Amino acid sequence: MNADSRKPKKRPAFEIGEFVIEAGTRRTVDLPVSVLSDHTPVSMSVHVVHGARPGPTLFVSAAVHGDEIIGVEIARRLLSVDSLDGLRGTLLVIPIVNTFGFHSHSRYLPDRRDLNRSFPGSARGSLAARLAQLFMSEVVARSNYGIDLHSAAIHRTNLPQIRVSPSRPETLELAEAFGAPVMLVSSLREGSLRQAAQKHDVDILLYEAGEGLRFDEFAARVGVSGILRVMRRLGMVGPRGVTRPKHRSLRGGSSTWLRAPAGGLLRAFKTIGDSVQEGDVLGIVSDPFGERERPVTATSGGLIIGRSNLPVVNEGDALFHVMQVDTDHAEPALAGMTAEVGRDPLFDEDEII
Repeated sequence: MNADSRKPKKRPAFEIGEFVIEAGTRRTVDLPVSVLSDHTPVSMSVHVVHGARPGPTLFVSAAVHGDEIIGVEIARRLLSVDSLDGLRGTLLVIPIVNTFGFHSHSRYLPDRRDLNRSFPGSARGSLAARLAQLFMSEVVARSNYGIDLHSAAIHRTNLPQIRVSPSRPETLELAEAFGAPVMLVSSLREGSLRQAAQKHDVDILLYEAGEGLRFDEFAARVGVSGILRVMRRLGMVGPRGVTRPKHRSLRGGSSTWLRAPAGGLLRAFKTIGDSVQEGDVLGIVSDPFGERERPVTATSGGLIIGRSNLPVVNEGDALFHVMQVDTDHAEPALAGMTAEVGRDPLFDEDEII
């Protein structure tokens, strides 16, 4: 046996679009999407970290809804982590999937379609369908796992939470490893990325946190820490710089949106992360003259995992999202998680109508 035959074989290069990324290197590639009416080309940019050693392929995507910018910040922080230098496997990071909506500060595409209701898409369909098909063929088809980053819509905010619809037990383990304050097993929506990916045997963790068009430091830290924990569980990175959660995620049962009993001005007394008991007054809606006030009352005990930030409300508007959970355990667990994230030395730095 000669010396050359004893050398370990170099890992094959990673191919995406018309690009080839050699093992042990990283590169940002631009996949053409469309050309605007003024002849400006639009692309979907993917940062590929192709490790020198074999392992799974994970994609992390953000801004499927263009106004959900917290995921863009999480992606930016993730790409600066030193752990990626020794990566096993391949990481695909797409900070901005919906470039059109991102530039216009809009959830939607120019044709007013919701990209997350347009999967798996079609190469000859609408603009949304074509972008969805590109993402499926170039990203999902090359991946074993995915983490999709979202936030609440504009004027709403969500407590950091993982939503998952596992087709295999391992996915639920990854959701638990993420370590978000709340974990919800939720059904798949028709036309969503999660539904289309699962049909390709790719389970996706959906991270919901913060508010549209706003940054949230706590949500960003939880997001980056969670992704790294998932990567550690998959064997893609080592333990250095990756903290283990000291508290398990709160498993959610059913949840209810409390809606405005009348139109007017909302004075909120509770916010995300607060525990409530049945009968608690979470806020008051009054008319502009203060002549009539209507309380917003909890119909059951639980934890507030989402709320409206807009004081001006119409009758029937969704105001507080309450998840049924053991409130005696919820408050100390959330307090511990908040303190844990605040101490973490690693970082210095929706869908409801």
